[in-house]
Amino acid sequence: MEPVRIKCGFANGIDIGAMGTRGGLSLGWNGNFLIMLKSFSSFHINVEVHDNECGGCWWLTGFYGNSNERCRNDSWNLLRHLNYDQSTPWVVLGDFNEITKYFEKKGGRLRSERQMKEFCKALEDCGLNDLGYISRWFTWERGRFVATNIREWLDRGVATLDWMSLFPRYQLEHLSHSFSDHCPILIDTLGQEGMIGVTK
Repeated sequence: MEPVRIKCGFANGIDIGAMGTRGGLSLGWNGNFLIMLKSFSSFHINVEVHDNECGGCWWLTGFYGNSNERCRNDSWNLLRHLNYDQSTPWVVLGDFNEITKYFEKKGGRLRSERQMKEFCKALEDCGLNDLGYISRWFTWERGRFVATNIREWLDRGVATLDWMSLFPRYQLEHLSHSFSDHCPILIDTLGQEGMIGVTK
């Protein structure tokens, strides 16, 4: 994962290797941050950011939702577990492997209403709000021909209201993908001065 992070332009980072040919997480950043690793697994990287710009402390989690639908609830329970200190501003970036509404998917079979509701409930339980995005709407794509093309908004950023208040000028961008079928996510906290990216 380190070569991917460096190719995306992030000199600093924490990389979790893939198990076999799939997975792997990378959390990269530029800027003058003091980052303290709190916990990690094959499905998350959780850090505490001591931010010199805002003079405060906040949490950042790089997240990977289980690609196996039967294990997706384990991912939502992990997210709830990571939400143990509700007083600290928190932002979560990553590939959740799930959508919240039907229009976030184009092509392929319909997503289960139950699956989407369980994802939305986990975000609600954790007080996490979608950060929106600029650039392309989908972050994952498969199939080169119109008849077989599937596009989905699987990668996103979500945050607590406290984090959004701390960085009112934040902007989240879906970058172009060339080495993966997922788009890397770039979050700009301070107008090009403080940027953090997550790739999978």
